[in-house]
Amino acid sequence: MLNYMGAKFLSRPLVSPIRLVLLVALVAIAQTPAHGIETIDHIVAVVNENVVTRHELDEMLKATHKQLQKQGVQPPPPAVMEKQLLERIIVNRVQLQLAKETGLTVSDTELDQTLRRIAQENKMSIQEFYNALEQDGISFNKFRDEIRDEIILVRLKEREVSNRVSVTEGEVDSYLETQDDPSVNNDEYRIAHILVQASEGAPPEQIEVRRQRAEAALEQLKNGADFSQVAAEFSDAPDAMEGGLLDWRPAAQLTKKFAEILVSTKPGEVTPIIQSPNGFHILKLVDRRNQNSAVTIVDQTHARHILIKVSELTSETDARRRITDLKERLENGAKFEELAKAHSEDSTAPTGGDLGWVSPGDTVPEFEQAMKALKPGEISEPVQSPFGWHLIQVIERRSQDVSQERQRQAARQAIRARKAETAFQEWLQRLRDRAYVEYRLEEG
Repeated sequence: MLNYMGAKFLSRPLVSPIRLVLLVALVAIAQTPAHGIETIDHIVAVVNENVVTRHELDEMLKATHKQLQKQGVQPPPPAVMEKQLLERIIVNRVQLQLAKETGLTVSDTELDQTLRRIAQENKMSIQEFYNALEQDGISFNKFRDEIRDEIILVRLKEREVSNRVSVTEGEVDSYLETQDDPSVNNDEYRIAHILVQASEGAPPEQIEVRRQRAEAALEQLKNGADFSQVAAEFSDAPDAMEGGLLDWRPAAQLTKKFAEILVSTKPGEVTPIIQSPNGFHILKLVDRRNQNSAVTIVDQTHARHILIKVSELTSETDARRRITDLKERLENGAKFEELAKAHSEDSTAPTGGDLGWVSPGDTVPEFEQAMKALKPGEISEPVQSPFGWHLIQVIERRSQDVSQERQRQAARQAIRARKAETAFQEWLQRLRDRAYVEYRLEEG
């Protein structure tokens, strides 16, 4: 998903590739006509005032089984997989219920923009994307609904957790000081993990049961079992069915316990059980690499812009017409900064649309491409991006050593990610604990 952050347009993936494939598979299976004897649907769980049906769970089971086969992962026993996926549905359902209760929605305009972005990332036009889904027997409306829910879940996490996480300059300074210390671990890690959840405030006997489950998982790993298969069977993490594999993470983004253990772990090795407030963890080090701290020289552009957003109240046609009118006024001698102050619909308006110094990759591709083609002082034609319609003016350009700036930005992101992930898991567990859940798997 593309998010508007401050004065610059930064891109960030909304749905992971693995999750997107699973969504496609799930939608396709949901539409596969049943053959033979028709089964009677029934309720397998009650979640607050909502229900999960046998049909929903079976759809998820089929889609996940298909995905595991593609990955070459042996599925866990059917009963175990069923309970794991039912819990995943319950956790998602609780979050979506909270989003609905608090008025968190995604407009059709925003959804269409996201779908266009997904199509572009697949190197397709939106019509080609429609056609590809149809060829796979997938209803585009059903796919839209799944993506809408994904966006809502991401925004709920941002609203309830991520946006409340703060990082002080003192924390950034301390982080960078440790990076300069040769005794500190500056590696980045690619890891897979298993999480056996156990709330910190749970009764001791319940925590002991969860510990024994983690020990059973570790015992299987010691006996040569495939990590992905064990993760799929034992892990309570959302990525369990994808083998628990995580993206590259710097040591500072991991918890202190994780980093201390991984520093002496070799690629391919599995750690002992690590206890945290969220439960019991087992990590497998897939690979490690050194962070590059070399000087970074980049070509930067000092630019400003005017943005007219597309929204429920402003159609794409109206937005384009308004930005075209502003372009004509600039050609007739109006000052860019004055028009930006009066008409631009973002946080840069008070400063005349000034974006400051922009580095490659800071803006969305459409914006960056148009900005790159301009000479200093030149104003672009109307430019469309996922955020609306822009006029861009380049003020000046320079080559700049951004090593220190990038280091502070990376430090801030690492600290925020670590704090946000811990806070999210704790929040999610509290949300799940407060929900009324009645299991009816054995019924019917």
